[in-house]
Amino acid sequence: MATKSLLFVGAGAVGSYIGAFLSRAGHDVTYIDPWPEQVEAIRTRGISVTGPHDPFQAKAKALHIHEAQQLDAPFDIAFIAMKTYDTAWATHLALSHVKPEGFVVSAQNCWNDPVVAGIAGVDRSVGLVMSRIGVALWKPGEVERGMERGAGAGHDVFRAGEHDGKITRRTEELASMLKVIDGARATDNLWGERWAKLSQNAMGNPVQAMTGLGSAEIAGEARGREITIRLGEESARVGLALGLRVPSFAGFAPERWADAAKPEVYREIDESMAGKGGGGRNWRASMAQDVIKGRRTEIDYMNGYVVDKGREKGVPTPVSSAVVQIVREIDAGTRKPSPDNIGVALSRSGSRLGS
Repeated sequence: MATKSLLFVGAGAVGSYIGAFLSRAGHDVTYIDPWPEQVEAIRTRGISVTGPHDPFQAKAKALHIHEAQQLDAPFDIAFIAMKTYDTAWATHLALSHVKPEGFVVSAQNCWNDPVVAGIAGVDRSVGLVMSRIGVALWKPGEVERGMERGAGAGHDVFRAGEHDGKITRRTEELASMLKVIDGARATDNLWGERWAKLSQNAMGNPVQAMTGLGSAEIAGEARGREITIRLGEESARVGLALGLRVPSFAGFAPERWADAAKPEVYREIDESMAGKGGGGRNWRASMAQDVIKGRRTEIDYMNGYVVDKGREKGVPTPVSSAVVQIVREIDAGTRKPSPDNIGVALSRSGSRLGS
């Protein structure tokens, strides 16, 4: 594949990880980011990449936000790798530095594609859904992937999609580029894939954020599995009510998640989660990382989005609503992360353990 000039607006965990691989593959990668220490680390020593693969060091250009005027000639592709609440300004910045025939990729969690397309236009916007690629950036210049590689298990981590569901040359080329990292393909189901990822995030991220527990600790406790299952159930019901073609997530079809109120279905999911034990590693998802770092979370754009869409479709989301309230309180500094917050959320929602 021909070398591409790539701009990453966001050099956090996801942006650093993806960009490092693409730089090592020969593409011309430039980062622009508001975290001064990260920019300086990339400039001085590059990006150290570790995970379920051979470690390596990648080099790339890096600029501070106030240095945007120094960006080189227009880029072929710009990746938005910022938090949801930074999507609009990041897209405006990216679009001003992309070639007329280039496009902007939303490489983010949550439901940001309409925001990107509202600024860049649908014809210059591509969605990128990513799963089984938990990454963390605890120190400047050092990114770590904590999840297993997906391709070896027959799972495509990256799915590039057009808003109209067409498989195009650019989504196939983008997927081909990303295969240097893990399994990748173009998808004709961006919105269904996006909802599946949103649902999986909505199950794990807030529970870790509000408890201070890792994935294995939550999977090892009945109450942790209870709230996780309830969040998956509500998210699946809303996605199906929206008429989306939602693929399986977290090991089960959306229809199965939606039936989790049935005792036999609940037991099946609960036993599966307990058996997996959180994937074997006590990982911290992105929202938990935000709480630890004292950063604002994406709760309103993750579980809050599920609640809003449920309200539109008349689908009750009591557990999701309770979780949103608790994480908002943590964001505001009026509540501390604690395992006790699981009981508070279930109590507020009226849910009883195993019911």
